[in-house]
Amino acid sequence: MRIGVIGGGAWGTALAQVAARGGEEVLLWAREPEVVASINDTHVNTVFLSAVPLPESIRATGDLADLVGCDALLVVAPAQHVRSVLAALAVGTTPLVLCAKGIEAGTQLLVGEIARAVHPAAPIAVLSGPTFAHEVAAGQPTAVTLACENEALGARLAERLAGPAFRTYASRDVVGAEIGGAVKNVLAIACGVVEGADLGQNARAALIARGFAEMTRFGLARGARAETLAGLSGLGDLVLTCSSTASRNFSLGVGLGQGRAAAELMADRRTVAEGAFTAPVLREAAAAAGVDMPVTAAVCALLEGADVREVVGTLLARPLTREHG
Repeated sequence: MRIGVIGGGAWGTALAQVAARGGEEVLLWAREPEVVASINDTHVNTVFLSAVPLPESIRATGDLADLVGCDALLVVAPAQHVRSVLAALAVGTTPLVLCAKGIEAGTQLLVGEIARAVHPAAPIAVLSGPTFAHEVAAGQPTAVTLACENEALGARLAERLAGPAFRTYASRDVVGAEIGGAVKNVLAIACGVVEGADLGQNARAALIARGFAEMTRFGLARGARAETLAGLSGLGDLVLTCSSTASRNFSLGVGLGQGRAAAELMADRRTVAEGAFTAPVLREAAAAAGVDMPVTAAVCALLEGADVREVVGTLLARPLTREHG
C-alpha cells in the first residue's frame, strides 16, 4: 500500500517516517518549497523536525497532483485548511486517513464531515491519540486509535501503519475519535493557563477531570461512544496535551495565564495551536447542541482578551452541582 502524506509539518513528517519503515516508498506533499527541497536534498525536514534524519524512501513534492495514484492519503493539513487542500486534489475512491484535529469555523463540521462533503466517494478513516511528533519520529513507544466505519479497510490501514513502537488500535467510531482530538486542544489551553497563572497542581487535575466531562457531554451529543472518549483518542490525548510544554496548545495557555495577549503569542508561530481556532467554533456548536461547556467558554474569553483572574473567578463562582447527572 503506497502512502501519500498531505502536510509537511512536524506531524506529517513523523507520520511519513512511520509509513516508510521497512523501506516502503512514501510521497509527502508540503506547501513550503524549502521543506520540499530540504527533505529531497538532505533527508531532513530542517524547518519543522530538524533533529530527525529521514529515510531516502520518503520523497517530497510541492504538487498535489503527484499524490494521484497513492493507495491511501494521510491528511495532516491544519483543520481550517483541510477543505481547500482536499478540493484541489483528485481523490476519487482513494481512502483518506484524517490526522488533523479540529472543527471547521463557520460550518461546525468535523474534519471527517468536511472530507465527505468534498469527496463523497472516498472512504474515511481517522488516526488520533496521544502523539507528540518528535517522540513518534524518534521511535519512542506510541499508541493511537485508527477509526474506520469499514472494518476491513480499517484493519488494512492499521496493519500498514503499525510498527514495533507504533501501536494502532482499531475502532469504528469515527466521530468519537475526531471529537476527542478536537476538544482536547481547547482543554490543553486551559491547563496551560493554570500553569501560567501558577494556580497549582490541584487546579490542573480538577480541570482535566471537568474538561473530560465536557468532552464526554459534547461527544455524546454528536453521536460519539463514551468508550471512545475514554480511550486513546480522548482521555489519552487529553492527559498528554494538558501536562507538557511540548504541546503547542498548552504553551499558548501558559502565555495567556501570564497575562499576555493571544495575538502576540500567535504572531510568530510557524506551527498551529489548533485549539485557538477550535475554541470559538466549539462554543457555538455546544450552544447549538444545548451542551454546557464552561471551561471552553473560559478559554474563549481569554482568547478574546478577558482578564485571567476574572475568568478564573467566574469559573469558581459557578453554582455547586452534582458531579454526575
